[in-house]
Amino acid sequence: MKEYITKRVHKLYWEEDINCARTSLICLSELFEIDIEQQTIWSAVGLHGAGGYRAQCGLVEGALMFIGIYFHMLGRSEAEIVSACFDLASAFEKNFGSLRCLELRPTGFSENDPPHMCEDLTCRAIGFAYQYILGIAKQ
Repeated sequence: MKEYITKRVHKLYWEEDINCARTSLICLSELFEIDIEQQTIWSAVGLHGAGGYRAQCGLVEGALMFIGIYFHMLGRSEAEIVSACFDLASAFEKNFGSLRCLELRPTGFSENDPPHMCEDLTCRAIGFAYQYILGIAKQ
């Protein structure tokens, strides 16, 4: 799984120039073998720190979007989905130290940043979300 995530993230970032939120959503959907409508992928185009505003991390947003889709398919209630999203956000913050893009990026934000500087963080965050979702889906 770790090798798959590493290769897939690299391809999505460097060959397709996909942002972190879409990368998270795509990778999770592939890991769980769930088809995602293209319109849903498009909806995440500006979710990389709220369009670069440096707000909530797109890795979290992509995972939250996936939970909504996946748990709905599992027949979970809206209250259960909301609770699962809350729990993931709380666990993510404890594990990574923040939910804010500004605080999670290795050097914050600068015009001189190289592209896709969050690649390692992305791989770790998707692996974390995958394991977390596996666990809460069994509850």
